Amino acid sequence: MNESDVVLAPLPQAAGPTKNRPAIVLRTMPPYGDLLVCGVSTQLRQEVAGFDDPIGPGDPDYGPSGLKAPSLIRLGFLAVLPATGLLGAIGTISKKRHERLLDRLCNYLRPAPAAQKPSP
Repeated sequence: MNESDVVLAPLPQAAGPTKNRPAIVLRTMPPYGDLLVCGVSTQLRQEVAGFDDPIGPGDPDYGPSGLKAPSLIRLGFLAVLPATGLLGAIGTISKKRHERLLDRLCNYLRPAPAAQKPSP
């Protein structure tokens, strides 16, 4: 699997058991080559604006993604999975979208600048 691939993966669900769902491969993680993925959902109403990334028929990479319905790439739905646990790739997203997802995630994880203290 490659970064930016859309894959089918067994992802943990909030209600308990895992479920095979589409996911985006964000990064290959050291040292064993496990994959950081984020889940994809058709529940568009759950979008966190400016964080999650909607994808649909109007997007140039929707067709190549292999997704069957307008979807939401959910950066808050992360998992690290062994590459051998994935069921296979169904498509890919554009390099531009992949970079945007990584930028959003990095910006979110970066600590907010500390408030400057007034000089004594």
